Amino acid sequence: MNPEEIIIAFENGERELDHLLEKMGWKSWLGVAELGLVMNSNIVDFLQDKLSLAETKVLDLVKQRIAGNITLESIEEALVVARNPESRDLALEGRLRMERGLVHFENGDIENARDDLTWAETRLKSVSKASRDHDISLLNKAAFHLSIDEPMMALHVHGEISRSAGHANETIAISRIQAARIHLAFGQTYDAARCAFNSHAHSMIAKQTELAVESGAIFVEIASGFISQDAEKFADQIMDAKPLSVGEAPPVLQVNPDDINGVLEWCVENTNPGHSGEDRPDLRALLMLAKRMNREELFSELLDSPEDVEDAMLAALCASISDGEKAEIWTSRVTEIMTLQNA
Repeated sequence: MNPEEIIIAFENGERELDHLLEKMGWKSWLGVAELGLVMNSNIVDFLQDKLSLAETKVLDLVKQRIAGNITLESIEEALVVARNPESRDLALEGRLRMERGLVHFENGDIENARDDLTWAETRLKSVSKASRDHDISLLNKAAFHLSIDEPMMALHVHGEISRSAGHANETIAISRIQAARIHLAFGQTYDAARCAFNSHAHSMIAKQTELAVESGAIFVEIASGFISQDAEKFADQIMDAKPLSVGEAPPVLQVNPDDINGVLEWCVENTNPGHSGEDRPDLRALLMLAKRMNREELFSELLDSPEDVEDAMLAALCASISDGEKAEIWTSRVTEIMTLQNA
């Protein structure tokens, strides 16, 4: 159960929604109302009476952020409500400090952004650890450190999102794909592969298919250079992974080809359907990985359908993989696409 399912149930005429929120394990309707704003659903009006005064103020801020006109003044007004003894909400105060930190960052005020984002994460950790807002505060804090060129601090924050601490699978998936990129930049291939693999797994559990495809592709790209028939299953290798002690050598990355092929096949089967679209980076990336793994047969349908492809770079890649007459057909398709684009 997720908030989108509640909104779909509402749109289908369901009005007894409390049991659905309980099934999610949430106690507040604010997160559902926020998603309702994004989905332009009438559920926002329906839930208005179920929100506290402080939650209503936060929802108003979300409306302003979507409209692109959120201000420090409007956040301060909401903070007054969240701190008022009659309407005080410690968790929402943390959420609002996070919002203020983001606005400070957008305004170029790095130190005030740092203070607010740190304060918010600490408060949310103390009053609602692993809640939706705490998860968001951790991801925002990690992104903040990365944006100001503090990758090790970002990794430290990602490390606090433990897979056994009750954080949402989607949060873990987003955290681990970001950590994989940071590890890869430092040349830490084992940790990069481990994080990408975990992101892929948790994305699938969270039903975040696009994220699962992206993280799976990163895993295949890294692991394809470290194939070993004798390697144990990668899930078993990383089951008990722990931070290294000082002076301890990192594990040597070795991945069984069954793991790599399994992830690649899943990604190919679950990427956006069809071959059309003027920009298909998903198909380009997966086709290159399939070529690297000598698994071009995974794209046999694509390679036989030049008329469906509208992405010139994808068509050129198909031409490079094909032979003989088929290569000539693909080369002609590249020319045709480029001509249409320049017309």
